[in-house]
Amino acid sequence: MLLNYNPLHCYPSAEDLPDSDDTPVDNELQDLIPHLLKDILALIWSERMDWFFGVDMGIYYDPYEPAIIPDGFLSIGVPRIIDSDLRLSYVLWEEQKLPILALEVVSHKRRKEYTKKKDFYQEMGILYYVIYNPLRKRKPRLEVYELQNGKYELLRGEPVWLTEIGLGIGRESGTYMGVPREWLYWYDESGNRHLSPEERIIQGRQEGKLEGKQELILGMLKQKFRQIPLDIEPKIKQLSSSQLDDLALTLLDLSQWEDLRQWLENQFTS
Repeated sequence: MLLNYNPLHCYPSAEDLPDSDDTPVDNELQDLIPHLLKDILALIWSERMDWFFGVDMGIYYDPYEPAIIPDGFLSIGVPRIIDSDLRLSYVLWEEQKLPILALEVVSHKRRKEYTKKKDFYQEMGILYYVIYNPLRKRKPRLEVYELQNGKYELLRGEPVWLTEIGLGIGRESGTYMGVPREWLYWYDESGNRHLSPEERIIQGRQEGKLEGKQELILGMLKQKFRQIPLDIEPKIKQLSSSQLDDLALTLLDLSQWEDLRQWLENQFTS
């Protein structure tokens, strides 16, 4: 009787392999930059469960070789969560899916990001290779390569559109974890930057304050004139926070709806 033999069953699993090489990152940016990209993905892809973004996690590509550890990598078409203990490492013979993107953040200790690692990711077949070098002054800080006919080709422009991911990647000044500096962000197809979690919170607070001011003004108008004409409320909701503040001070001088209509017209035409 012949036995069904699958050599993959003899390979070590993620539980059997080290989840780190115990080598610390050279600086904090190598940890924060990929974490920001991961945090933004968690917001914009919150409904998707077919992706995984690893940070400083080993990718095992050969059971007889040590893992390669990018600063960050993205895989699409794999389970977001495999179990309650999450992933210990990324094992290719278990995942059956290559990462689609690898990210390296260059520090003062060069780790052959432009040579050996680039060649290795190219040989592995990783579609996009992103190198961010915050130390560069004359050369581009961000380089994004795409695998074309087995060779990495530099993609031009910024943000760089990554067709197979459906997002762009680029640099912009912002604040993350309380640190104001240049960061890497994801962008939509129109070139609009996706907000960080901190920015989402601030935006929500501002929208809440704006909505509160709108309700206050509408309440004052109802108290003054009782009934609000249908054309007034939509215009009130188009006003900025500072315009609403000005309107609150102006309300005492308004005696009829035409006065308010004229004031609103001046706001939108000035």
